[in-house]
Amino acid sequence: MSAELNDVSKKYGNSFALKNVDLSFETGKIYGLLGPNGSGKSSTLKLLAGLVYPSSGTVAIDGEAVTRKAAVKVGYLTELDMFYDTFSVENMIDFYESQFHDFDKEKALQLLEYMELQPRVKIKQLSKGKRGRLKLVLVLSRKTDLLLLDEPFSGLDPMVRDSIVRSLLSFIDFETQTVIIATHEINEIEALLDEAYILQDGIVKGHCIVEELREERGISVMEWLKSNTNNEYKGEEN
Repeated sequence: MSAELNDVSKKYGNSFALKNVDLSFETGKIYGLLGPNGSGKSSTLKLLAGLVYPSSGTVAIDGEAVTRKAAVKVGYLTELDMFYDTFSVENMIDFYESQFHDFDKEKALQLLEYMELQPRVKIKQLSKGKRGRLKLVLVLSRKTDLLLLDEPFSGLDPMVRDSIVRSLLSFIDFETQTVIIATHEINEIEALLDEAYILQDGIVKGHCIVEELREERGISVMEWLKSNTNNEYKGEEN
């Protein structure tokens, strides 16, 4: 699976979310889309998911232009909480199974146990942390080529974040899947990343192969990020 944005710009009204962006993603890797809020990270994921269309340029998966039918190939975790509160956890599992032909219910049940979520609990009774875990369960249970995770750690405590990182390593098929994580919180995912892009004000400010960054330059992703944003980055330090 390959995914690409070629000379993509995206405008909302008179404002640019992205300007002449070129990005490419290969099978079997975890990518970070890094940068502050409002940098264009979410717009990039929405373009890849076929939820919005570019104002100019092209977005493609496996050489085919992305449309709303891209949902067949893409698992998308939105930062928004879009559950039916009257459902139980198992109701949401059943609903996703009915909506997506590639949904693996057996894997979902394994993930529920791993994430310590009780199937019969009503969603309205779940804490924010547990709702965040359930969102990840639903996305990771799809057998899609491309997984798009938008701010998966937003508002979650460190223990929940750690469980999410471990689940990514345990339940992703690196032979067939590509993962793109958009976040302004770097420390949780640095150890996961193969490559990273920096977005700032809708422009690509940098790209790195993380292993080379550490071995050849002896710096962390956070240090690299700050050096490419004139030390203006305000991400987490701890």
